[in-house]
Amino acid sequence: MLSAPNRGVVLLVEDDEDDAFFFRRAFGKTGYGNPVHRVPDGLAAIHYLSGEGEYADRAQFPTPIMLVLDLNTPRRHGIEVLRWIRSRPEFASLVVVVLTSSNSEVDVAACYELGVNSYVVKTTETEGFVQNVQLMATYWLGLNRAPESRKR
Repeated sequence: MLSAPNRGVVLLVEDDEDDAFFFRRAFGKTGYGNPVHRVPDGLAAIHYLSGEGEYADRAQFPTPIMLVLDLNTPRRHGIEVLRWIRSRPEFASLVVVVLTSSNSEVDVAACYELGVNSYVVKTTETEGFVQNVQLMATYWLGLNRAPESRKR
């Protein structure tokens, strides 16, 4: 039985406009209703999570309950972003799912060593991409039980 979904924000770190569009479209089909906020690069992700600069208004840019992270992003590589996140105690329970085109064993190992929750390789097949996003949402937002301190 699925638990009631957490309606917190999902932060998408994705530099490719098309991938961001398809993610939002696929996520919208899940029925979870979580808002998806997108930042175009790794440095913007750090600023968003820190509540710095243009992301200082937490009413407009709330702390996410899940972060979907592309690895190959400008200004900060996804692995650097993941390292930064896991070095901050306030993000210890933040669900981080890597969604990337990299199928490199080096990248997979590095992400798990840094504490990623899940590593998903993007598929170029539309149906497969939609299914992967739906499964991700079902597990992390529906089945997974998060600590109360993480629920916003």
